[in-house]
Amino acid sequence: MTGETNLSRLIAEMNPVLNKGSYVFVSLKNIGKINRNDTLFEFKEKEGVTLVLEKNKADDLQLAYNFVSSWITLKIHSSLEAVGLTATFSSALATEKISCNVVSGYFHDHIFVAEKDANKAIEVLIALSKNKPS
Repeated sequence: MTGETNLSRLIAEMNPVLNKGSYVFVSLKNIGKINRNDTLFEFKEKEGVTLVLEKNKADDLQLAYNFVSSWITLKIHSSLEAVGLTATFSSALATEKISCNVVSGYFHDHIFVAEKDANKAIEVLIALSKNKPS
């Protein structure tokens, strides 16, 4: 199954869901002491490895962070080749002054927004899917 590519269908059926918990982004030079079961995802950059994990796990490990976010999953199975989905929802969120950090998994798109903006972001995404102004 390769996922949906039709932008109209992607938007109409994105079904955003707010996951429980608080999440943080950290950057480490050495992740050898980090249990991979504790991370949500990682990305290797020249400056270090960016990890996203639950805030309480980062606190337990005494990891430094400066952004606490909420995690929204778009439940539609989007294709990695789909064009315009990220641009459409990030523009809608930007109109409401909501910053978003996007990660595309194989099946779904995941959006990280500041915790304070989580409920408003869900409202914006639902309104977008119903083709209504937020």
